[in-house]
Amino acid sequence: MALEEFAYFIAENSPGRKALEVGVGFQLSVALKLRELGYEVTVIDWNEKAVENARKAGLRAIKDDVFNPRLEIYEGTDVIYSVRPTPEIVEPILRLGRTLRKPVYILPFSGDPVPPGTRLVNYRGLAIYVAKAI
Repeated sequence: MALEEFAYFIAENSPGRKALEVGVGFQLSVALKLRELGYEVTVIDWNEKAVENARKAGLRAIKDDVFNPRLEIYEGTDVIYSVRPTPEIVEPILRLGRTLRKPVYILPFSGDPVPPGTRLVNYRGLAIYVAKAI
């Protein structure tokens, strides 16, 4: 299953056209597909090499630590998402969504437990955790 399908889910469910990916790492396919779909995309990672890699691909990329986020970076976004985040950053991502009152969509690794406060959605064969804006 292509990860780009996740971009279509976001496009169909996002309340706006500004998306922010937390923990982008070196997997840029969802961000690039969203940009292709007309989204303004910002990607965040703590790893400077991952940020540089995203910039080389033409994405707006910012170094930040989701455990101690600089909230001004995230303000103005319509949706927060993450592609296969490591388990330890899932709760900080969800907390960020609650703080900013933005929906959060997480495409997990298979076998990751459903985090509290989310619901599991099946979209074209992808398991996606959804936390609606409060």
